[in-house]
Amino acid sequence: MKHMDHESPEKKGECVVCGGKLTEQHRMEGGHVHSSMIDDLKKRFYISLLITIPIIILSPTIQGLVGIGNSIRFTGDLYLLFALSSIVYFYGGYPFFKGFLNEIKLRTPGMDMLISVAITSAYLYSSAVVFGLNGEVFFWELATLIDIMLIGHWLEMRSVMGASRALEELVKLIPSSAHKIMADGSTMDVPSDELNVGDNVIIKPGEKVPIDGEIIKGSTSIDESMLTGESEPLFKENGAVVIGGSINGDGSITVEIKKTGKDSFLSQVINLVEEAQATKSKTQNLADRFATWLTIIALSGGFITLLVWLGITSYGFEFALERAVTVMVITCPHALGLAVPLVVAVSTSLSARNGLLIRNRTSFERSRDINAIIFDKTGTLTEGKFGVTDIVPLSREYHENDVLKYAASLESYSEHPIAKGVVNSAKETFDVEDFKSIPGKGIQGKINTKNVEVVSPGYLKELNIDIPNEKIDKLLSEGKTIVFVIIDRELKGALALADIIREESKEAIKEFKDMGIQCMMITGDRKEVAEWVSKEIGLDKYYAEVLPQEKAEKVREIQAEGLVVAMTGDGINDAPALAQADVGIAIGAGTDVAIEVADIVLVRSNPLDAVYIIKLAKSTYNKMFQNLAWGAGYNIFAIPIAAGVLYSFGILITPAAGVILMSMSTIIVAFNSRTLKIDKIVKHRI
Repeated sequence: MKHMDHESPEKKGECVVCGGKLTEQHRMEGGHVHSSMIDDLKKRFYISLLITIPIIILSPTIQGLVGIGNSIRFTGDLYLLFALSSIVYFYGGYPFFKGFLNEIKLRTPGMDMLISVAITSAYLYSSAVVFGLNGEVFFWELATLIDIMLIGHWLEMRSVMGASRALEELVKLIPSSAHKIMADGSTMDVPSDELNVGDNVIIKPGEKVPIDGEIIKGSTSIDESMLTGESEPLFKENGAVVIGGSINGDGSITVEIKKTGKDSFLSQVINLVEEAQATKSKTQNLADRFATWLTIIALSGGFITLLVWLGITSYGFEFALERAVTVMVITCPHALGLAVPLVVAVSTSLSARNGLLIRNRTSFERSRDINAIIFDKTGTLTEGKFGVTDIVPLSREYHENDVLKYAASLESYSEHPIAKGVVNSAKETFDVEDFKSIPGKGIQGKINTKNVEVVSPGYLKELNIDIPNEKIDKLLSEGKTIVFVIIDRELKGALALADIIREESKEAIKEFKDMGIQCMMITGDRKEVAEWVSKEIGLDKYYAEVLPQEKAEKVREIQAEGLVVAMTGDGINDAPALAQADVGIAIGAGTDVAIEVADIVLVRSNPLDAVYIIKLAKSTYNKMFQNLAWGAGYNIFAIPIAAGVLYSFGILITPAAGVILMSMSTIIVAFNSRTLKIDKIVKHRI
């Protein structure tokens, strides 16, 4: 597995996106650097393409092929051809020479080495022909090869860029300023990064917590769902810990700063993301593996061809050299350069039109091999918002609708997420008078002259009210949130609320199981909640009450079992695990951090889309393999003939014949790439 067997790129000093030296400046400016590289490839492609047009017109081989040689020849035309080709060779070929040197340093020969060998062989031999050697020029071959490889690299790099922006999104979670309480008791707005341990700050309703601390005054509900995965906002009062980046509810609180800088919760998450991203080795893709073998074939084939023609024939050095160069040039067909990038471009476009965004091509290809998928709960398998799942009347005079209506009437005056869940479940409400909040316990008010209270289980204990009901006990055992309705000091009913399970979750789990993929869930929520969700949708395994740093560790443990793991999530708490997984899949409705760190982004909050993207990955890989097979078939057929094995039968491949074979191979690859379709299972819902 890549996380266990490969030395991390960071230890090697290379960027996981571009392979460049991983300096501190590169870390900070990675996004800008990679954008500039893509723009540079695009510029080199257009300039090289423009110069290629006169190169093709001036090439004797092409002129002879179309029958216009004598009409456009002029004195010095070969020198002009040499000059134009030199520009394309050095300017357009520079990225491949640079990549070739990097492959040599890393001892991983790949596509850049193959391209460099082919274009250098063609350039040096053709230059020698211009200045007196007897033979044919290959300038048109090297120019068109460079053009196609440049656009292939451009498409490739554009599809993998993006991961370097993840940490920038994490930093945005911290508010830029905080209300600091000064020594004289006044309040002053100061930059959050100037806060020190021991400082006191005021956090108003709806504001973000600036840094980790402890409440020393006031009480409120804190939404930590994007940080910890806890679906229910937590009530906090004096002595409770608050985390930087979480969102304050409807209370004003005073907080003493306890942690800053690298010790803060969010900084630790950032470090985890950095480490997990760094351990994603820059593995060779399928085309690189083909290129490695073709490089060996090109060099050894060319050398053997030269030796054979020199040793056993009397045709002379010039003929032997031409055969050797033809072999090395023809070994790198244009179709090979388009085989993968064209499929990538088509699959990326096809998936984007259906709300499946591919950010990391290598990981996308890897997803065809996954045999375990891990889901976050909140916002992924569930909707991330509360809803009423059960209504339990505890008095004969009140039916389910009555209990819900009384509760919703009071809750309509509250901004608490649980209150919104109750209100959204009711069709109508009563008018309320004398509404009041019972801090940390519930709410109360007068409805139709009756005193109505909606309260927590803890408040019932204060009133010495017992709840002898098996159904409520069962709901509590499932981890559901229970609120009770008291009318005129008598218990009349209860409502059970939970994070609503998405309708598509069950079908998605079934699809994955049919594909032989294990389905698991990791959540920061309570064990009872996790167990209930797991049973409802049919998961194979679940892990509950898992902290963010533990999520990434759980992924590593599962990978250590020999499984190729995909992780699907939407929160900040999922970011380290998304980065650690072999394939990170973010729900698009989640945080920018989860989206930036993921390899694949699902625009819709639909777990079924995870099924569809993996099926598309399998189809994409098949198309890549088919295209590379065509490219290899071209080589298998053309190389021996180019070497002259059939020369005794009067059969010898010429550069002109190479053009025809190359064109046929390229057209087949281009057509085959366009036939890529999303799996039939996906078609019915698009």
